[in-house]
Amino acid sequence: MSEVGDGKLVGIVLVSHSAAVASSVAELAQGLSGAGASVPVAPAGGTESGDLGTSAELIAAAAASVDRGAGVAVLTDLGSAVLTVKALLAEGDELPENTRLVDAPFLEGAVAAVVTASTGADLDAVAAAASEAYGYRKV
Repeated sequence: MSEVGDGKLVGIVLVSHSAAVASSVAELAQGLSGAGASVPVAPAGGTESGDLGTSAELIAAAAASVDRGAGVAVLTDLGSAVLTVKALLAEGDELPENTRLVDAPFLEGAVAAVVTASTGADLDAVAAAASEAYGYRKV
């Protein structure tokens, strides 16, 4: 487990086809977690021109911006976002070392990931918490 004060928190990247959705989910996750800005969270939504889609360049830049040495958890919304992140991981040099694509629901997983990362948990624990969000029942 990382110490919260040592600057080595797991970073979170939220990849959506929409810049507005990625930014809003990042803001909501940080706000609901009570973690504020202490957990490095970066949205990577849309394309460089502001259109709907995904951008390998935006994803790589977001991952670099949240890397504090404890790993980077990447959560995605839909199909091509997943494929883009998988392609970046396969290339091997586009994303920070210890970057992981997490299979989790986008909104609930983001909240769980940020809350867990704020405790200083390691990448395995952050990924597990985000994935466990699939089991959250609403009724």
